[in-house]
Amino acid sequence: MKKQLIPFLLLLVLILSACSSKSNTDEGNSSDEKEQTPETITYQSENGPVEVPADPQRVILLSGFTGNVLALDVNIVGVDKWSTMNPRFEEELKDAELVSDENLEKIIELNPDLIIGLSNIKNLDKLKEIAPTVTYTWGKVDYLQQHIEIGKLLNKEKEARSWVEDFKKRANKIGEKVKAKIGEDATVSVIESYAKQLYVFGNNWARGSEILYQAMDLEMPEKVKETALDPGYYTISAEVLPEYAGDYIIFSKSPDADNSFMETETYKNIPAVKNDRVFVLNAKQASFSDPLTLEYQLEFFKESFLGK
Repeated sequence: MKKQLIPFLLLLVLILSACSSKSNTDEGNSSDEKEQTPETITYQSENGPVEVPADPQRVILLSGFTGNVLALDVNIVGVDKWSTMNPRFEEELKDAELVSDENLEKIIELNPDLIIGLSNIKNLDKLKEIAPTVTYTWGKVDYLQQHIEIGKLLNKEKEARSWVEDFKKRANKIGEKVKAKIGEDATVSVIESYAKQLYVFGNNWARGSEILYQAMDLEMPEKVKETALDPGYYTISAEVLPEYAGDYIIFSKSPDADNSFMETETYKNIPAVKNDRVFVLNAKQASFSDPLTLEYQLEFFKESFLGK
């Protein structure tokens, strides 16, 4: 009986020993990985290197880029006024506080570990004392590269690049279908009403302008090209709108603006209006060029130009 039991006991000891050894190895690897995971990374900003958290948990956005950060699933504790007005961000920002570059006390209260804003924000030196602060100059890189830059900053470059590549393919494909339907030479203009003003936009000022003119390579009217392409936008009066109207008009309409020009004969006689080629965007949802907004705009253009 004892002779039969000895081999079994030896086998059991060997199995337990192997398991113990593997467990120790796993623990060792896990410990090494923890030791190798840095708490900070160095981001090469347009103003030089900035040491930022490798896994930011409390981000404040002072002027845009909110949809970029939300798309990368990073927690936001404070946002600018424009972001809070966007109904597409409402659910994700329900716990975020309204902040501004002039209210430093509020920002300190929120204890951010990273602050992001445009290069023209106020109190930049003081903000840097509160938390690592990175700013971007609007239009310095194109709208898709901007998202990749935000990805690098948040240590999520791979995720950002993946979305960009996929979006480019989808936008180009839809653009080819749009051009095939409306014609290679058909022009599209992007206008917006705000307060008592009307604006036309170039190819990098949100409202879908990046998708229409860059991704889809659609044509803009010569008058828009002359006035709005370089500065990004151009203010016009309702009386001269026909000069800037393309064969198709994307109208970023603000419900708070004076839209009475739409009741004038001048507007009603614009060919795009008479031919029912004016597509109306909600300005509060369209005034951005982040992934969440771009997805909305792309779907809107697909339905407007091609039908559902």
